[in-house]
Amino acid sequence: MKKQILSLAVIALLAFAVQSCEKKEPKPAEDELTLGNKVDTLTTDIEQAKDSAVIKAENAAAKAKAASENAAQDVKDATTKAADDVKDATKKGAQKVENAAKAAKDGTVKTAKDVNEALKK
Repeated sequence: MKKQILSLAVIALLAFAVQSCEKKEPKPAEDELTLGNKVDTLTTDIEQAKDSAVIKAENAAAKAKAASENAAQDVKDATTKAADDVKDATKKGAQKVENAAKAAKDGTVKTAKDVNEALKK
């Protein structure tokens, strides 16, 4: 009886060993990649990163160019406004001087007329 139990135990052990040998665990997708596929994947990632960096640099350059153009236009506008303000101020000053000269002339003529009339009386 002991031999039969021992034989059954050995057969069960062998059956278990055979089953565990036949069992294959599925490998994750990354482990299935070959070295060539991994290199291709890395190359693609590097190219995408490079392209992204180039695009970002181009965008930054475009923004810098636009900012420079805006600054140049702002300076031009400010210069034009300052020139117009100086022109207007000069024109107003000249008008005031002209008005003062006319008033002085009119005052002198009027005073001379008053003197002449006073002398006649």
